[in-house]
Amino acid sequence: MVIEKVPDVVFKTRVRDESVGGPNPFRWQDRTTQEIFGGKRVVVFSLPGAFTPTCSSTHLPRYEELYDEIKGQGIDEIVCVSVNDAFVMFQWGKQQGAEKVFLLPDGNGEFTRKMGMLVDKSNLGFGMRSWRYSMVVNDGKIEKIFVEPDFGDNCPTDPFEVSDADTMLAYLKG
Repeated sequence: MVIEKVPDVVFKTRVRDESVGGPNPFRWQDRTTQEIFGGKRVVVFSLPGAFTPTCSSTHLPRYEELYDEIKGQGIDEIVCVSVNDAFVMFQWGKQQGAEKVFLLPDGNGEFTRKMGMLVDKSNLGFGMRSWRYSMVVNDGKIEKIFVEPDFGDNCPTDPFEVSDADTMLAYLKG
């Protein structure tokens, strides 16, 4: 399946709001596909789960490391999508020290499913998760997508060859 535009969904996010008070000064905020991608050139990378080994040791940290260099190639924002809820994504970002990459929770897997990237990882006890991929989205249109090989349900391996930050940077430098 090849899609040309990112799907229209509403992401359930949490944003810091000092007016909330208490030990957890956050409120829910819906963010639409249009708000995130409209009129911008965005790098997106998607991974199976927060706190998982490759995602935490390499995938997110390297995008964080190369953030300024990637943005220097005409990119407005770098977004990490995972089929995890907003609370998990927030705690993972904190634990990772991620300050630049925007962690976007796809808690219901709707965006991932509509992208055609939702896979069953029940063999690992994960349920439905995202396949690992990255893409450049220009005003909602998918300019380039890198999908890891062996796409499929209950894949015994977790390929990490083409959705990495270095491959993305090389593409952008073209």
